[in-house]
Order: sequence, then C-alpha cells, then structure tokens
Amino acid sequence: MHDVFFDYLQKFSPDPLSDDEKALVTQTFVASRLRKRQFMLQEGDLCKHFAFIVKGAMRMYSVDDKGIEHIVRLGVEGWWMGDRESWSMQTSSLYNIDAWENCDLLYVTREDTFELMKRVPAFCEMLRHLDERNQIANNRRLMSAIGSTAEKRYTDFVECYPELFERFPQHIIASYLGLNKDTLSRVKRQYFRKKDK
Repeated sequence: MHDVFFDYLQKFSPDPLSDDEKALVTQTFVASRLRKRQFMLQEGDLCKHFAFIVKGAMRMYSVDDKGIEHIVRLGVEGWWMGDRESWSMQTSSLYNIDAWENCDLLYVTREDTFELMKRVPAFCEMLRHLDERNQIANNRRLMSAIGSTAEKRYTDFVECYPELFERFPQHIIASYLGLNKDTLSRVKRQYFRKKDK
C-alpha cells in the first residue's frame, strides 16, 4: 500500500524520494482496512489519525436530532479523510466517518505528521498544496450553498467531482449538496436532458 502513497507524494516534489524518506514514511504510516459501514471515527471521539485512502470510498457526516444524516465530505482513492477541527484543536469530533465501500487506508498520527513535515520536503509541500486546495474548495462550497440554484450545485458537482458522482448513490449526493432526493431527481433529469440535446 505504501507504494501507492509514494507515487502520490512524488507529485509534489521535483526530486525523487530518498530511501531514508521512504523508510520514514513506511514507519509512520500504518496500513489498515475498514469494512463497508465500519467507522473510522464516531461523534464524540477525538480524531487521532488522518487516513490516506488507497482503495475504497468514505464519507464524513453528522446526524441531527431527527436522525437525518448531513454529509460534510466524501472521499475516494488518493483523497484524505479525517476531522481537521478535532485533529487540530484536540477536541471531541462533531462527525462520524465511515467506509462507504471496503477501504484500504494508510493512517498517520498528528505527532508523526509533524515529524514528517520536518524531515520529508515532499510531504511538507503536499500539505501546503492540500491546504490551498481545501481552502478554495471550502469557499466554493460555501458560496454554492448560499447563492447557487439546485441546478448549478448539481452541475458543478458532476463537473468538478466525476469520481464522486460515479461512486455514491443519489441520496448521499443529495445530502452533500443540501438537497432533498426529489429535488435532486428533478435536477438530474434536467441535467441529462440538456446533455442529450
């Protein structure tokens, strides 16, 4: 599993990873598997690890007082999953994270992340790049939620995240977009009708 992460990490550096860097990454990233619907994190727990998804699909969500799930994040191969607020602030998580499909993961602790930042330049560059992308994605999602029509939200999702559109069912996508299933069905029909013209 670590070879997949080496290839991913190499995208963030013009220089190849050294044997020492690979050894450190292998030592600090722990391989693990989750079965479908198995939790990585449950509401109220401290997020002690972030996970790099080698294989599979995951979701991060909250559950309201009526038992309705609200999807906050989705992830597939080559994406990261964890509760950043709990991880950074060392507070109890407000979210659940579970495997939507069987998953192969590489876990890293907060302490090991700091060590890798000091000793593996490609890892540090990767974090910088991910922080930038995460900020942009969060801002776009916020603006979409407060100012875009259901049609625009759906179109943007399909065009920006085709890998998510193909892996998650309609009710999960509806929750992620803040729509009910009926609205999403209507929007989806309109979208594909326009594409077929």
